[in-house]
Amino acid sequence: MTATGEPIRFTLDWGSGLSLSVFNLGLACCAIEVVAASMRRSELVQGDHSPDGARVAADVLVVSGTVTDKLAPSVLAVYDGFARPPYVMSFGACSNSGGPYWDSYSVTKGVDQLIPVDIYVPGCPPRPEAVLHGLLELKQRIVQGRP
Repeated sequence: MTATGEPIRFTLDWGSGLSLSVFNLGLACCAIEVVAASMRRSELVQGDHSPDGARVAADVLVVSGTVTDKLAPSVLAVYDGFARPPYVMSFGACSNSGGPYWDSYSVTKGVDQLIPVDIYVPGCPPRPEAVLHGLLELKQRIVQGRP
C-alpha cells in the first residue's frame, strides 16, 4: 500500500470499528424488547445470521430471556458458531440471574454461568431503549479499550 492510501485505510478501519452488528438469541419475553429496539434503529442494530449453519459474523450476541438447563447446550452452540468470539450482552433479569424463575430446578442462574458476559442490562423486561443504551455503552468500552 502506498503512503497516500494510509489515511484512507485508517479512516475505513476506524469507521467500521464503530459499527456493531447484533445476533439476537431471544429466549423469552425480553426478546420482544430487543426486536422493538432493532426495528426502530436498524442503522445501529443489525443482525447477521445464517440459517444454513455457516459461521455467524455478528459482533455482539444479545441473550434475552430465561436460559434453561435444557437450552444451555444450544446457547453454547450459538456462541461457538461465531466466526470470532462475540461481545455478549445479557439482556433482562432472566438472562442476568434467572429472574423470577431463579429458584426453579431447570433454570440456569444467569447466562454468565455458560459464556463470558461483557455487559448486563437489568429489568423485567428492560425497555427497548435499554438495549440501545447497552450497545452504546459496549461501543464506548470497546473504543476506550476496556472490558
